[in-house]
Amino acid sequence: MARVVELSYYPVKGCAGTSAREALLTPAGLAHDRSFMVVSEEGVYRTQRRDPRLALIRPAIPADGARLTLRAPGREDLHLGVDTSGTRQNVDLFGTPYQGIDQGDAAAAWLSDVLGARSRLVRVPPEHDRVTDGMTPGTSGYADSCALHVISRSTLDLLNRKLAERGTRPLPMDRFRPNLVLDGWDDPHTEDRAHHIRVGDTELGYAKLAIRCAVTMVDQHSGTRAGPEPLRTLAAYRRASQGGIAFGTKYAVLRPGRVSVGDEAAVTLWGESEV
Repeated sequence: MARVVELSYYPVKGCAGTSAREALLTPAGLAHDRSFMVVSEEGVYRTQRRDPRLALIRPAIPADGARLTLRAPGREDLHLGVDTSGTRQNVDLFGTPYQGIDQGDAAAAWLSDVLGARSRLVRVPPEHDRVTDGMTPGTSGYADSCALHVISRSTLDLLNRKLAERGTRPLPMDRFRPNLVLDGWDDPHTEDRAHHIRVGDTELGYAKLAIRCAVTMVDQHSGTRAGPEPLRTLAAYRRASQGGIAFGTKYAVLRPGRVSVGDEAAVTLWGESEV
């Protein structure tokens, strides 16, 4: 039986994650997950694909979401009161227009200094009503797509065995930035076929495979690109039927609640893999 062994949320899209023992699961994912986003002065999202130094920024936010702290090596911590009522502005996420609430000049100056590019910080407005795609529709904040990203340890173990065969060092789970890591499934990529999962008092519905990009080649501790792995190795055995390299699975939240490390992940509906 699979259980939750790691639980992480990412308050600022593209920045470092926060590990937790338990978290509230909302319709948009774990509380505070990707509720902020770094954008250019034109409002276009920043991503580790182009700005790998985002990985060096470590956000922290309390349960009530009233304050945000940003930390980075060699910089003084920045403490912000979160603005949820300011003027909305247009932002661009993968070419799709959304709204964001700018978090002020102090955040902009701090981020611009760390990233070496003029940047602003925006927050998802309370009325954000994004509809995500996939087999099970849902919603999310500024995540790439769906509310929740799940990977099993056996899935990473298989990749690391294949990397070892190439004489390449193993990779940590944080290269893939999941929300939930499950352990207890012997077969790698079992999450591909788990189409309805009950975790604690929550329920998840399969949306789609997680199609991987160049972010997986960024060392999450140094904020530098360290390619070509894992994409080179994954390309040899994880080509999705509809295109792209798949590793992990995206889910919509069918029933919100609380999720904790140690919770059983019970599959109530199985399906076919799209790989």
